[in-house]
Amino acid sequence: MISAVIFDFGQTLADASDAFRSAEKDAQRRLSEALQLPLREDFVETYRKIRKEFHARSDFSRKAMWEEVYRIWGKTPGEGHLEELEKSYWNKIEEETVLFPEVVDVLGKLRDSYALALITNTQGQKDYGKHRMSRFPELEQFFKVVIVAGEGGIPAKPDRRPFLLCLERLGISPSEAVYVGDDWRIDIRGAMNIGMQPIWLQHRSFRRNWPEAEAPVPTIDGLEKLLELETLLS
Repeated sequence: MISAVIFDFGQTLADASDAFRSAEKDAQRRLSEALQLPLREDFVETYRKIRKEFHARSDFSRKAMWEEVYRIWGKTPGEGHLEELEKSYWNKIEEETVLFPEVVDVLGKLRDSYALALITNTQGQKDYGKHRMSRFPELEQFFKVVIVAGEGGIPAKPDRRPFLLCLERLGISPSEAVYVGDDWRIDIRGAMNIGMQPIWLQHRSFRRNWPEAEAPVPTIDGLEKLLELETLLS
């Protein structure tokens, strides 16, 4: 029997899709200018390849990623340049991140029947505890456990440990929890690997090229569908 609903944060409770696109374009432009390279297709293609490699190993540090961009072109960034660029990058995303409109209502109703928790990956910043979810203090009341994986010695999802740590703090087994997330590799496969029931959120409010599901899992296009959880799982 399900006793807990555990959530991812980005693109699950909050929408930052436009913010990330804008921040990435700005970062590419500023890096190409600093490297004295034209912002052409070859630069953008290499940048995206590096970003994909970092994300594949759950390394979300923009500073480390941009250091690799500099290394590829055989150059060294100026002192403080990448730190300032990273700060600007995350500030832009934080300012433009918004909660999905149904979030507060759905969490309030789910709390009546289930324990709620959250597991989100760190943004890769060096400042501990500065995840952008802190911009939404109204969410804190809903969660019994919050895990920011990738900080404080906790490895990032899809590693098993943040999921297991959350379950341990809730005092439940994997079969008693569902995990709601948007990323197949990080969220859905990560939850499946420890025996949790995943629910794949493909929110209707933004466009995305979703990967093929590797296994049948319940899929929803809005969080309000969780209010009929038992029906959804059956």
